[in-house]
Amino acid sequence: MEQHRKPLTLIREDIPVHQKALDRLIALAERNSQENAHTPTIIPFLSIRRTKVETPIVPTVLTPSFCLILQGTKKVHLGQDIIYCYPGNYLASVIDMPASAQVIATRKSPYIGLRIDFTTTDIASVMMEAKISVKPKDKKLNIGAFIGKSDDALLDLFIRLLKLIDKPKEAPFLSALIKHEMIFHLLSGDYGHLFFQQVLFDQQADGVGNAIAWIQENYARSFTVEELAKSNHMSVSGLHHKFKAITTMGPLQYQKQLRLQEARRLMLSGSMEQQLPLWKLVMKVRHNLTGNIGGFLAYRLLKI
Repeated sequence: MEQHRKPLTLIREDIPVHQKALDRLIALAERNSQENAHTPTIIPFLSIRRTKVETPIVPTVLTPSFCLILQGTKKVHLGQDIIYCYPGNYLASVIDMPASAQVIATRKSPYIGLRIDFTTTDIASVMMEAKISVKPKDKKLNIGAFIGKSDDALLDLFIRLLKLIDKPKEAPFLSALIKHEMIFHLLSGDYGHLFFQQVLFDQQADGVGNAIAWIQENYARSFTVEELAKSNHMSVSGLHHKFKAITTMGPLQYQKQLRLQEARRLMLSGSMEQQLPLWKLVMKVRHNLTGNIGGFLAYRLLKI
């Protein structure tokens, strides 16, 4: 039986209790980032987003990472779910998740977020070194993106990490240690089973994790759900049910969303050499969607 998801809106429950730590992080982030920009840092896995401008709802792909909100609000659409991320919350994604996102900010209260990129290897390494055993809370699969609440320990790790930006000689070694400590903290907390889920996917020789990875690497190729299920030793209904439980959509819709994002990326790059593959990609999407919807999306892609 297919799982039916109800629209979900996470509403702000209270003002963050860790405001002093957030204020320190805001000061450090402002000092080390550009206004209205996504700023990389000397720490390879850390970047800072700061903007006074509210953005429209923009299609995107959430990649494995967690983003701590310091100020402002991020609104994320995941399938039928609508998630609001407030200061002190972090948004985590353990797989590539097509979504739509909006930053809510004002000149008086700019949006500021810290992004940490991680891989399954990072998680597995910490689990092996620290001998962590994470047990799933239930047998069902969980959606591949979720919200968590920060605590004093996690905020302190972020403060230590941002301070390393001023210490370029020490940063490469110490930042890696802090990243491992962050992952250890997350695995040991209430959301540990959700981070652990992706490790299980990657350890499987086949199954839904392998199907997701295959589509990510081969989104430009045509395939049927029957072929995908057979190659991963699953029934069509089993693959579709598990796939939707994790990504909020079926395999073909997931592929179409990745194609749309790649078409948009190529368009924004503005390179003449990329216009032909862009057009082919747009036309594939248009062909696979029905009627006026496909034509409208293709038109919008070329007008971005």
